[in-house]
Amino acid sequence: MSMNFLPEDAVTVLAAVALDLVLGDPRRLPHPVVAIGKMISSLEGGLRRVFGNLRAAGVVLLLVTVGVSYGAAALLLYGAALISPAAAFVAGVYLAWVSLAARSLHVESAKVAQALKRGDLPGARLALSYIVGRETAGLDEPEIVRGAVETVAENTGDGVIAPLFYLMLGGPPLAIAYKAVNTLDSMVGYKNERYLEFGWASARFDDLANYIPARLTGLLMVLAAPFCALSGSGAWRIMRRDGRNHSSPNSGYPEAAAAGALGVRLGGANRYFGRVVEKPTIGDPAVPLTLAAYSGVVRLMYGSELLLVLLCLVAMAFR
Repeated sequence: MSMNFLPEDAVTVLAAVALDLVLGDPRRLPHPVVAIGKMISSLEGGLRRVFGNLRAAGVVLLLVTVGVSYGAAALLLYGAALISPAAAFVAGVYLAWVSLAARSLHVESAKVAQALKRGDLPGARLALSYIVGRETAGLDEPEIVRGAVETVAENTGDGVIAPLFYLMLGGPPLAIAYKAVNTLDSMVGYKNERYLEFGWASARFDDLANYIPARLTGLLMVLAAPFCALSGSGAWRIMRRDGRNHSSPNSGYPEAAAAGALGVRLGGANRYFGRVVEKPTIGDPAVPLTLAAYSGVVRLMYGSELLLVLLCLVAMAFR
């Protein structure tokens, strides 16, 4: 796969996006992200034993995981190309497809909304607990909606726009390498006693990998908002004002753009492991947090993704 965005690359991207939008994550097929997760789990114990310095062990874990992931994807494409161009195309589309998560994000978050529509608060809390890290017991409907909106907004960046960005930049191998970085952060990037040192490199590299995509996501949300019956000016104003109101150097930008587009306030108090953590607020409470806000952020996610695809196709046409 060429490092340049050529016509055959455009077809691969379009096919992958279409498959993700229609079918979602192919969980019944061999999945590179599952294999990456198993590799991380198998390496962790050995690296901890071999290296006395946990940061050094974490650096090795990062390098090996990302290197093997990129190399395996590139090798698969090379081997498929030896068989036939059609095999190479199918392999490239599959790797690109599994790197995207828009449909899965929608499906999993929609379970929260569906429970709320039924008036099933316990069911909504349970569904939310599967997609957020905070405690959900006792949350009322606005707080449940806030959790769902924040999750969709944040994951639009690292689950949709970022892999698409790297797919367009360097083809399927770079998209899979990004998924390896993202998986490392989700597995070892915690700031607790076990992973504070061992996961340091993975967490920092994930921040670096998402630096441009997070800000790109915010801008795409600003541009897509008017086409989604939302406020583009509000998205721009709140992103500029509150984009840094987050513990993550990146997550605040898509969350702030979404909050401004929706006219809602995100952030605030969350409970983790029995302890209440007060987070900076993002946005202004112009309208209440209802299911309308959830529907709006889902539209914003799809609108941002499709806008990025369109912009890249237009740029390619001019080239």
